[in-house]
Amino acid sequence: MRKRWIILSVSLSVAAGSLAAYGVSRLVATQVAADAPERAVTYADDHASTHFTSTESASTERGLLPDFTTAAEQGVEAVVNIENRQKYTVPQYVSPFGNGSGGFDPFEFFFGPQSGSGGRQQQSQPQQQERRSGGSGVILSADGYIVSNNHVVEGADELIVTLHDGTIHKATLVGTDPSTDIALLKIDAKDLKTMPFGNSEELRLGEWVLAIGNPYGLTSTVTAGIVSAKGRSLGVLPAQMGIESFIQTDAAVNPGNSGGALITTDGKLIGINTVIKSPTGAYTGYSFAVPSSIVRKVVTDLREYGVVQRAMLGISFQAVTPEWIERFGEEKGIKEAGGMYIAEVSADGAAEAAGIKPGDVLTHINDKVMNSTADVQETIAKFRPNDKIRVTVRRNGAVKTFDITLRNRAGKTELVKKDDVNLVEELGATFREVSDKLKKELRIRGGIQVVDLKAGGLLAKSRVQRGFIITSINDLPITTVSDLNRITDKVQSIDGIYPDGRIVSYQTLGR
Repeated sequence: MRKRWIILSVSLSVAAGSLAAYGVSRLVATQVAADAPERAVTYADDHASTHFTSTESASTERGLLPDFTTAAEQGVEAVVNIENRQKYTVPQYVSPFGNGSGGFDPFEFFFGPQSGSGGRQQQSQPQQQERRSGGSGVILSADGYIVSNNHVVEGADELIVTLHDGTIHKATLVGTDPSTDIALLKIDAKDLKTMPFGNSEELRLGEWVLAIGNPYGLTSTVTAGIVSAKGRSLGVLPAQMGIESFIQTDAAVNPGNSGGALITTDGKLIGINTVIKSPTGAYTGYSFAVPSSIVRKVVTDLREYGVVQRAMLGISFQAVTPEWIERFGEEKGIKEAGGMYIAEVSADGAAEAAGIKPGDVLTHINDKVMNSTADVQETIAKFRPNDKIRVTVRRNGAVKTFDITLRNRAGKTELVKKDDVNLVEELGATFREVSDKLKKELRIRGGIQVVDLKAGGLLAKSRVQRGFIITSINDLPITTVSDLNRITDKVQSIDGIYPDGRIVSYQTLGR
């Protein structure tokens, strides 16, 4: 049976009264905490990097039989349940018999709708209902900041947080980052039990970890497993430019665990549970968590700026594996596996400004070996525009090192304002790059084709249809999806072509 990637959620429909898992199923988890004050995550006002910090505690020597009790007991106190409430309208069918109730009409079923004074034609009236889904979050600060998954809070009209002791609070959404599937919430509370951050980069394969959450509504459930792998890139995040470097573990995680904590045996947060691999929608072997190295940076940015300050290196690349060498090595003049082959360098990007060239092989960033897309994504995700990094490349057999100042998606070193949202998300579409065959048929140099549209997005509002190929925005050429990163001004025009050859320009789109 073919495997499916599942981002887990538990959904409770008021109308149907049932629990269900959905989508690339979304892990919804509930409670994890660290009790001791000296280990508590604290919030400070002086600098963004100190918003969510943790103090180090003395490490204890682990025996052959690890003791999970302290971490589990403290952990459940800092993981909360998050209820996502969404309102929606459905038609209400009024009974033709005048009793005001909807439902099945046997007369019309057999004889069809009737008209005239004696007719039994049903009238449709809209009725507002509520859909509820469950998820989890982890308390990061004593004054009520909570981290969760973006998919747990997405589309909510109201967010309700239930603490481990049963206390209920309405939550405010501080910000979200679909690219990492992380969200930050705030409740009005004090002296909460918190979860200290650990260092996911120090995790070792085979190390014991605990997952805490609310699978199938079973609150405060703790499961144990080991770190099976690090830096997994699965291609499952819904965001067009998802950043994936998951921690893989065999701790059992099910629908109801999303947004919950993955912790070490000393009670530190080293991941947010997000995805499982399953053919059924339930756990069958492996689960995946966003590492704390990414989570910590994202939540700090959301708290400080309301938007993630995403640094860009300005390159497109491929892992130089033995398979890559077999296919492209002779053509590219590369015989040694390892590193990332730089296929393109963005104009006016950070890499170009520093002297990086297409054909270089990226081997290290800040002396850390780069051998996969996940390695690069996780490393760069920890930085902001204007931060400096050291990059090592192989070029024509020689090793070269460059000092690079990272830039934002517009190719500048300034921090991004909250209004400068991710254009891909605002356009409300899924894209794919145009094939060489289609480019030749339409006589275009490149473009991105609309695969799917989201209601309420800019393209849908402008009546753009599926299949449309965007070739420029605001007269700036768009040849790849990454080119959207360079658009920060208000969208005034989108030009492109349909597969049947119709050239169309959409003007004065509001942003």
